[in-house]
Amino acid sequence: MSLNGKHILVLEDEPIIAFALEDMLIEEGATVSVFSSIEQAREGRANETFDYAILDVNLHGSKSYPLAHELKADDIPFAFATGYGDAEHPKELAHSVTITKPYSIVQIRAAIESLESASDR
Repeated sequence: MSLNGKHILVLEDEPIIAFALEDMLIEEGATVSVFSSIEQAREGRANETFDYAILDVNLHGSKSYPLAHELKADDIPFAFATGYGDAEHPKELAHSVTITKPYSIVQIRAAIESLESASDR
């Protein structure tokens, strides 16, 4: 699957991880907007349109689940990225695509392919 022309929202509070993910996605042809807080991501969403989102679950002690609910309501496919796996997701998000840190571009591609397949249904 090609990410050419896809715009991806990345929500990640660790700069090194954010830059690495941004670089991986750009190398795959995507346009990437990186945000380090839910508030910044919401502002970005007000001004831009996204095809997919990758959300770090734990952001400086708070969770990205409120943004995930907003993305879900707006039919924007998203995946969680976390070092904790999917065990802590709330029940209504328990089946969300989850990438376990540290991840590779292979895992990112597979996650986006899963999101694409789910949105085709």
